[in-house]
Amino acid sequence: MAAVRRWLDRMPETWVPPTAADLSSPYRFLFWLTRSQSRRVAVGAALGTCWTVGLAVPPWVLSRAVDEGLVARDTTALVAWVLVLLLVSVLNALLGISRHRTMTKIRMDASFRTVRATVWHTARLGASLARRVSAGEVVTVGIADAQTVAQALTVTGPGVGAVVAYAVVAVVLFTISPLLAAVVLAGVPLLAVTVGPFLRRIEHTGTAYRFQQGHLTTRLVDVLAGLRVLNGLGGKTFVAERYERQSQGLVGRGYRVAGPSSWVGALSTGLPALFLAAVVWLSARMAAAGDISIGDLVAVYGYVAVLAVPVAFFIEGSGDIARARVAGQRIIDLLNLPVPRHNDHDPVPLPPGCGPLADPASGVIIRPGTFTALVAAQPAEAVAAIERSGT
Repeated sequence: MAAVRRWLDRMPETWVPPTAADLSSPYRFLFWLTRSQSRRVAVGAALGTCWTVGLAVPPWVLSRAVDEGLVARDTTALVAWVLVLLLVSVLNALLGISRHRTMTKIRMDASFRTVRATVWHTARLGASLARRVSAGEVVTVGIADAQTVAQALTVTGPGVGAVVAYAVVAVVLFTISPLLAAVVLAGVPLLAVTVGPFLRRIEHTGTAYRFQQGHLTTRLVDVLAGLRVLNGLGGKTFVAERYERQSQGLVGRGYRVAGPSSWVGALSTGLPALFLAAVVWLSARMAAAGDISIGDLVAVYGYVAVLAVPVAFFIEGSGDIARARVAGQRIIDLLNLPVPRHNDHDPVPLPPGCGPLADPASGVIIRPGTFTALVAAQPAEAVAAIERSGT
């Protein structure tokens, strides 16, 4: 595990701006984030698979301990299987630590890449940015949307492991009882059908909430930028009341988003528990009828209890992707803003002795090689002069 961590720490960090194809849809943007750190994602998927599949090993070891140790009254076999169970548990704990560490790096990398792409593109837009998109939208993209999109990359680790673990548990159950395997194979798709409507509801309500959130953040930025004017002319109470009304409206929309999100969270815990109860009830009846052994009954309980983990990952991962689709659309909308022609190429280095920058409208002259401070009675006039000089 230490060797894997050292290899990940030495992994070179490269950053390449997303292409037009990467910005064609939210899913393509998620794929760009995944492709940009493909080796780390591969390690996370491998660790997630080993950890999730490893959860199914203790029930099998426990079933051997019951049948070959307790039922057969063989103390030597019982002690041997207990030691194997201890070793497997410790190894799986180490795998879980490494998996969590790797997935944290993946989420942080995706978040930083999104922020860097946003800063890179807004810098290319230059002074035209303020005319095309509000400041609140840029702030929300860089803070909330980047985190939401990064969270969706969790599916590349535990999500992949959940698929493999689901298949492994189904195969193992088939060796015990084809009926139990059929119930497991049919149960997970049924859970997905149950959660599907809530995921669509998250996308529908989340889009309206995200738009209102950006609008309210813009209002807050405007208020902070005009505090000096409000202090001098008054009107702070009116602005505060207006912001409070809009904030309460956003709270209402947030409740509409939280409704289906809370159902997804509840179902990710409740449905696997009901699924576990149904399979245990069926396996207990089969054990009472003599179709399976007591050790197999213990193993089936362990397998299905372990299967609750990947099923929860399925449901939570689906909710993360639904939210990331809304946030990703806002990100690519910003990154798809066309860059003015004069910013399409890198600036040409100025030759030595080049003349100063002059703004005829204000009479400002900025000479090369000197530190210049611009002071004006109206801050907007200074900003306009700087923007004209920079273009």
